[in-house]
Amino acid sequence: MRQITYLQAIGEAMREEMRRDSRVFLMGEDIEANVFGTATGFKEEFGADRLRDVPLSEAGFVGAAIGSAMVGMRPIVDLTIASFLYVAMDQIVSMAAKTTYMYGGQTRVPLVLRASMFFGGGNAAQHSDRNYPMFMNVPGLKIIVPSTPYDMKGLLKTAIREDDPVISFEDGMLWGARGEVPEEEYLIPFGVAEVKRAGTDVTVVAVASRVQEALTASETLTKEGVSVEVIDPRTLV
Repeated sequence: MRQITYLQAIGEAMREEMRRDSRVFLMGEDIEANVFGTATGFKEEFGADRLRDVPLSEAGFVGAAIGSAMVGMRPIVDLTIASFLYVAMDQIVSMAAKTTYMYGGQTRVPLVLRASMFFGGGNAAQHSDRNYPMFMNVPGLKIIVPSTPYDMKGLLKTAIREDDPVISFEDGMLWGARGEVPEEEYLIPFGVAEVKRAGTDVTVVAVASRVQEALTASETLTKEGVSVEVIDPRTLV
């Protein structure tokens, strides 16, 4: 099977879903500049209407995305850095998460917010959060944290087809990681964890780049006679 990177998996998932459904479009900060390399060739293939560069106003463009989702579109918002979710907090918590309930199910919010996590790289305090625990406590949001290219593509495609708002937390430490990803279409359902390693003495639950750290530690412990089970929840909510 072919191997691709975590970043390539993101690009493939979005491209395939945009080809499949004309309601899907991509918007974000510096999206046309393709800063992180996940939107290569998108403007040429899909045009400016489906690749929207936005002003640096997270509350404004997340609000616009919520509105577009309510009237039938399926936006993917690239927030660039997970810390920028804070600037749109009221839109995410008070609107995206609650709208379906406030309107008694008469409207849905099929919205994907992509948020890259950076830490340990000297990116300063306001760019270095792993803030998924905070958003896990907001009723109405679904949360994914993929740890491999295979999971990244399969979970993101599922997220784009969801009728509820999803935040995809993407670990910057995994961007260059390569893994096997089939060329044929596949989806990974939400709410299904994966046992990365079977074990009988202790269970370690790990997310994002910590999954590989846990697997490495389990190898060391095996040599000491400790059998370690490693579980990756993949979907946190």
